[in-house]
Amino acid sequence: MKKRILGFFSKEPVLCIAWAAAIISMLFVPPDREYMGYIDFSVIGLLFSLMAAVSGLMGLGLFDAAAARLVMRAKSTKALAIFLVLFTFAASMLITNDVALMTIVPLTCAILAGNGMTLIFTVTMETVAANLGSMMTPIGNPQNIFLCSAYNLSPAEFFSVVLPIGGAGLIMIILSCLPMRGGRLEARTKELPHVEKGARLWLYIALFALCLLTVFRVIPWYLTAALSLVTMLATDRKALLRVDYCLLLTFAAFFVFVGNISRLPALRELISSAMSGNEALFGMLLSQGISNVPAAVMLSGFTENGQALLAGTNIGGCGTLIASLASLISYKAYARSENAETGKYLLVFTAVNVIFLALLGGGYIIIE
Repeated sequence: MKKRILGFFSKEPVLCIAWAAAIISMLFVPPDREYMGYIDFSVIGLLFSLMAAVSGLMGLGLFDAAAARLVMRAKSTKALAIFLVLFTFAASMLITNDVALMTIVPLTCAILAGNGMTLIFTVTMETVAANLGSMMTPIGNPQNIFLCSAYNLSPAEFFSVVLPIGGAGLIMIILSCLPMRGGRLEARTKELPHVEKGARLWLYIALFALCLLTVFRVIPWYLTAALSLVTMLATDRKALLRVDYCLLLTFAAFFVFVGNISRLPALRELISSAMSGNEALFGMLLSQGISNVPAAVMLSGFTENGQALLAGTNIGGCGTLIASLASLISYKAYARSENAETGKYLLVFTAVNVIFLALLGGGYIIIE
């Protein structure tokens, strides 16, 4: 039993910490009727719908085939690395940063096995690309979905923040990859992974489109969630099992924690005063310790400046290995690869990410 508990904690540390914090906060604010208003069910419902649609598309082999097609066009390791990094940046805008990395990093490790630092640098840049590319759309990562809902951000308000940062990040990514050395790639199979075409493919694409419309409040979240659940139960129950329910429970825990802390006037005033005018900086710094999704939820209870928090938590995805939970996906995939050098990986990953954090974060704070 003890091993199971420790195993679960090591697998889902953020979830465990979130619920520990929520339970402790209940000691100061005992459960009552106001608890029902803590949880933003629109965020939970939309996240579920998006993950269900993406899970369905993954099951059809769509993303694997797209990545494999890209690989077949590369003539050298340098060209392949750049293609994969840019593909990760673009893919993360639509299928989220974690799904993009789950698809591309294992493929990268398989093809570049034995290439030492080239593999380490490529996976590192793919991770940076996923975290910065995902910030470019409201559905690219969970904190964007939450912040758009919590602050009722319009498309103009959202894109005015993320496009300059994401554009600068993309330029930095390209410049970082250009000095890479590259040799010729060995011959690879010309057979593409199978993609199941037909009604289910178009059905999941339609569900994905509904999620986009829901983000911009064209369609109510409960209708999208209901349609997603019914569709998946009827067509692909295995896809429902691949949904990250731990992420949904983590959101629920932080909603409870923030709701309780917000009802403690002295503490709320202290945090709000400290954050005033420094929302982006707080978002970046807190993300380094607890990752950017929980940071966005926690800090949202203490500021009305949603745009600054949007910038801070997205830039804050760069930095430490836990600044973005998607970064852990890359690390675990690389660590499982043949002849993995995890020590070197962590050094390269940290150095590159700190540089991106300092340049993008410092630039935003100076300009704002």
